[in-house]
Amino acid sequence: MRLPSLLRESVEQAGDSTDEPLRLLRIVVGVLLLFGTAVAVALALSGAEPRALQLVGMFWAIYGFVVGVTSGVLEPVIEGIVRVLADLGLVRAGGGFSAIEALTVRGDFDAAAEAYRQRAQHHSDRVEATVRRAALLGGPLQQPETALVELEALRGGKLTPAEDVRVGVALVDLHERRRGDPGRAMAELRRLIDLHPDHGSVRRLRRALADLKDQFVPTEPV
Repeated sequence: MRLPSLLRESVEQAGDSTDEPLRLLRIVVGVLLLFGTAVAVALALSGAEPRALQLVGMFWAIYGFVVGVTSGVLEPVIEGIVRVLADLGLVRAGGGFSAIEALTVRGDFDAAAEAYRQRAQHHSDRVEATVRRAALLGGPLQQPETALVELEALRGGKLTPAEDVRVGVALVDLHERRRGDPGRAMAELRRLIDLHPDHGSVRRLRRALADLKDQFVPTEPV
């Protein structure tokens, strides 16, 4: 089982707290046009307004235009602006994580871990910064027990379901890959599955738990 892949997939799912930014606009426009279409068809069938069917094509032409503008123009523009701001370090207070990631790329793991520790002091960044710091502590810095203490302390606070899954998956990775403790990794996976059965990543978590059982739980002889 590739737990780093599980971690990335689960984090992406956990971070998906909202739908695409302009989806609500498309839904509202679609509902209004469906209503207009129904009225137009009713009028045409009743003979009260035989030209009403022409409105149907007009309605859906408008909808197609709105969808095309929002999906093809506005959303790429918004996404591009967000990425540019992130690269410039303007999205988060105090800058983005790109500067700290650059330290990691250069192999300056101690400085990167300390920078993540400082960023974790910001409430909005505490989960992401602590998880990233734990990856360094449990990996190149070879301090898995310190990473464990910090992750468990973070989990002991108030977290959203998405944040709890983010931290839990980091603990699974730490137990299984860094500390060689598949038992605690499986226990953490069970906790996540039981506590968040409706979370988007629960199927991947179940699959990861099954894989760990296959690897480490001996089967009884027939």
